[in-house]
Amino acid sequence: MEANVAMDVEAQPSPDLNSVKRFGLKNSIQTNFGDDYVFQIIPKDDWSTMAVSLSTNTVKLYSPVAGHYHGECTGHSNTINQILFSGLSDSYVLGSCSSDGTIRFWDTRTLQQISCISAGSSQEVFSFSVGGPSGNLIAAGCKSQIIFWDWRNNKQIACLEESHVDDVTQVHFVPNQQGKLVSASVDGLICTFDVAGDINDDDHLESVINVGTSISKVGFFGESCLKLWCLTHIETLSIWDWKDARNEVNFTDARCLASEGWSLDNIDYFVDCHYSGEAQQLWVIGGTTAGVLGYFPVNYNAAATVGSAEAILQGGHTSVVRSVLPMSRIHGGPGCDQGIFGWTGGEDGRLCCWLSDDSPQVNRSWISSTLTTKSERTRKKNRHQPY
Repeated sequence: MEANVAMDVEAQPSPDLNSVKRFGLKNSIQTNFGDDYVFQIIPKDDWSTMAVSLSTNTVKLYSPVAGHYHGECTGHSNTINQILFSGLSDSYVLGSCSSDGTIRFWDTRTLQQISCISAGSSQEVFSFSVGGPSGNLIAAGCKSQIIFWDWRNNKQIACLEESHVDDVTQVHFVPNQQGKLVSASVDGLICTFDVAGDINDDDHLESVINVGTSISKVGFFGESCLKLWCLTHIETLSIWDWKDARNEVNFTDARCLASEGWSLDNIDYFVDCHYSGEAQQLWVIGGTTAGVLGYFPVNYNAAATVGSAEAILQGGHTSVVRSVLPMSRIHGGPGCDQGIFGWTGGEDGRLCCWLSDDSPQVNRSWISSTLTTKSERTRKKNRHQPY
């Protein structure tokens, strides 16, 4: 059910460097000593807390406005592949999934584990999502399987085994359409399922999109969240209408196009995409191995282009950046009240808070070593692999 009608990608004019918005470093927090990585940064719904997953198999909690350390959640025995706030009625519940085969839920007020779901001792859980028609489903992407549990009793209710043939890197309940689930995999496929009622491969698989290469990350955007952006492990970008399984544009040379959009080193990798509903703008966020980030606008309409960098984050990181948490008003965050653009985390173990260059607080950077503990061992996670 795949349509392959990609637009031609147009070349961009030379960037006007005077129009680029540059951001300066406010705070820098060293999350651990040694080689530990920051994997992911996510906010609580009310933005009172941000959770940060580390290569030490722990999750640390901070204030996104002040950078204050709140504590950590410890219990996983292998790499943490994803964290998210559950979206359930209890907004303080944080979830994490791991290559140890478990999904764990934490009370962020007490930092205690309140639930643990096991996919099996031989499994690895690469992704998970909480939702469904009644809001009680947990879906997890594992080794070529998608497993479902009922959140209320932690009982497994379904297992889809025939749709993917390799690790499932992404599962998402569709915003505003919680009866639909989208999955993505190393096998290059994006599948859409109807998860209302009894769930099985035969009757509930609605569409299959063949991206053609291993998929790293996908996300919804646009009116009614009908568009889907897709980043791959070989750093390509494509835009899809997930409901019709229709390809709208392929950027197979996305890194080259982004690299032409600034005068700095070539883009080595993409971190994420971010969409502003207010501005109706999608950006792909690219970085260098030296830790510099750029926000590049993506035009997926009449002329398919990756534009010149509209924002540059430079001077905070010394290595690959893994996660970006925007907080400015245009991204729906509270950071504009404090002049905060957002936070980033990377393979240098740093959390960096960013302000615009004209803020008087720029360059008052600090590193808090009193909030850290030395880990007994460090686990590194290859950015180009889902585990």
